[in-house]
Amino acid sequence: MEFINAVSIIQSMSGEGWFASTHNMNIYKGCNQGCIYCDSRSSCYKIENFDKVRAKFDAPKLVEKELQRKRKKGVVSMGGMSDPYNHMEQKLFYTRQALESIYKYSFGVSCITKNELVLRDIDLYKKIQENNTVCIGVTITTADDRLQSRIEKNVTSSSKRFEIVRKMNENGIYAGILMMPILPFINDTVENITQIVEKAHKANARFIYPSFGVTLRDNQRLYFFEKIGEKLTEQYISAFGESYVCTSQNYKELKKVFVDLCSKYNIKYKMEDIVKEIKETKILQQTTLDL
Repeated sequence: MEFINAVSIIQSMSGEGWFASTHNMNIYKGCNQGCIYCDSRSSCYKIENFDKVRAKFDAPKLVEKELQRKRKKGVVSMGGMSDPYNHMEQKLFYTRQALESIYKYSFGVSCITKNELVLRDIDLYKKIQENNTVCIGVTITTADDRLQSRIEKNVTSSSKRFEIVRKMNENGIYAGILMMPILPFINDTVENITQIVEKAHKANARFIYPSFGVTLRDNQRLYFFEKIGEKLTEQYISAFGESYVCTSQNYKELKKVFVDLCSKYNIKYKMEDIVKEIKETKILQQTTLDL
């Protein structure tokens, strides 16, 4: 295991972010999941040796101190730059200790992950939800486990990720799917979108937040092209040139299929609607507890 020093773990946002979050928290630096499309590999984030996970030394103590000093309660987001349930978490329990502090000081939490280890902490998420909001977002880019293993090598399979969503919701925890990125020429098919929404429905997903494309810049672009091979690289360059945002050429068709299916199953997909439902869930949960 490798550790790095950190002065601060939690950063305040200027406004409300995704899933009603007000603070960012990254206990780990780097990620070993091997996703070929990860924008966090871009040089602007200044993460050297991105594919190696390092824990921030004494992170749980820093989180405890920082939350203790904050007068205004908010929602702590984790998983934006590094999955909080990576292989080091199995032994360190840093994320779990941070969740204990989040509960202790009545903060809420928004967690983005691809790892079934998140199920270990169901008990804490249920306790946090007694006082504030909880949202678990499980990233799923394809319903095909074989394709998933090629574009996201060191991570829980897609089929098991649907099970994460199902188990979270069975335990009364607000959970859904981040359907992103959808990679042009790779997983941007009607079949893939349909399968994801259908399986999300079976897992009782409360939301699916989509992105029908991928972002590519500097060294991440080079890494991505290296992984997809010469033929697909030529297709990308021909279709998108040097564009940062590479939106699927099938966007309109995919979006229509997606919206129609989400409407059919009453699955939220707009961030403002998701945030509204998260807050309504908090009110309902607290009312139930009061009774």
